[in-house]
Amino acid sequence: MMITYQRIVLASRPTAEVQPDNFRLETKDIPAITEGQLLVRNQYLSLDPYMRGRMSANKSYAAPQALDDTMIGGTVGVVLESKHPKFAVGDTVVGTLGWTEVAVSDGTMLRKVDTTHIPASAYLGAVGMPGMTAWYGLNQIMAPKAGETVVVSAASGAVGSVVGQLAKLKGCRVVGIAGGAEKCAYVVEELGFDACIDYKAGSLASDLAAATPDGIDAIFENVGGAIFDAALARTNAFGRVAVCGWIAGYNGEPTPLDNARFILTNRLTVRGFIVSEQPEFWPQGLAELGTLVATGKLKFRESVADGLASAPEAFIGLLKGRNFGKQLVKLS
Repeated sequence: MMITYQRIVLASRPTAEVQPDNFRLETKDIPAITEGQLLVRNQYLSLDPYMRGRMSANKSYAAPQALDDTMIGGTVGVVLESKHPKFAVGDTVVGTLGWTEVAVSDGTMLRKVDTTHIPASAYLGAVGMPGMTAWYGLNQIMAPKAGETVVVSAASGAVGSVVGQLAKLKGCRVVGIAGGAEKCAYVVEELGFDACIDYKAGSLASDLAAATPDGIDAIFENVGGAIFDAALARTNAFGRVAVCGWIAGYNGEPTPLDNARFILTNRLTVRGFIVSEQPEFWPQGLAELGTLVATGKLKFRESVADGLASAPEAFIGLLKGRNFGKQLVKLS
């Protein structure tokens, strides 16, 4: 029987790029649960770009991550002990229990999942928050029609890879943007995008123009900065833009847009969104995504770091684009 567990807390706020010493690994005693609570042993942690924003004290859509508290993050794990009427020992549960091996929950924002046909880890990716982000942005904001051209930045990542595949299922021409020849090959050959632009190749604007001869009708934006700027210049009249991330500016760097005028001249609809604010869509979206994954119609890839102590470096790598697909941490 475990008597202690480890967790990672936010030790200090980064002033620019995230550093390993912004985090601290702690060992704690396993707490006793009371009526209405359950004890969960996490199997996987989800690492996501939004966590960088939470590390800052600046005003945002959500409260900052508190110093000396368990670092926020999605989790999937197994119930070790339960005094909660809706959860039993052995249940697999998805929640936001943070960077910790073990956590106590009162069941709030925790849901049971079935791993018969869907791997537990997928509930943190294609059938979890990233998948729902893709599903909502595409269906509720971009609303592409068959034959339209859709551009997706960070196309090999957990969100972008799902966006592109869903758009292809709708009959769209889909062009991804990713960093490196290997990622672009995966996006086209494995995920079925029509083209992928390697922004590291040094000819982003001309390559994007060649891949979008009929212009761009809808953009799913994960990155911002120069990548978004290049896509704006290719937009068609009445194009739609779903903005879910701005990785280029997460460390406080300026991200000017030379082509912002196209928002006006092309009468674009540009909408930022936070998928957790759309709970009414989650049941439908997760059901559709789960069916697609279970039947092999939606593919995903994972980068898995081993052990809780590896989480800080894996997170730093995620922000630098070192991951391939969904970034996870597997706990022992």
